[in-house]
Amino acid sequence: MPRSEEIHANLLDGLQEAKEQGWLGEVAAIETSLAAAEQKLTAMRDLATRHTTVHLGMPDFRSSAGVDAEQ
Repeated sequence: MPRSEEIHANLLDGLQEAKEQGWLGEVAAIETSLAAAEQKLTAMRDLATRHTTVHLGMPDFRSSAGVDAEQ
């Protein structure tokens, strides 16, 4: 995700420069790329919040293996 955020920031900088220079075709292209990057970041953030790690613990096989747990 950090790389995608960096790309998004670079697109914002490029958009600002293109607007300042009056490069209308470039502005349109960057806006399209920027929208796609924003959708990708939103999807990545949503996915990251949905998937959490669940600690299931470590099974204790000593009793089923005939080993005294008190040792």
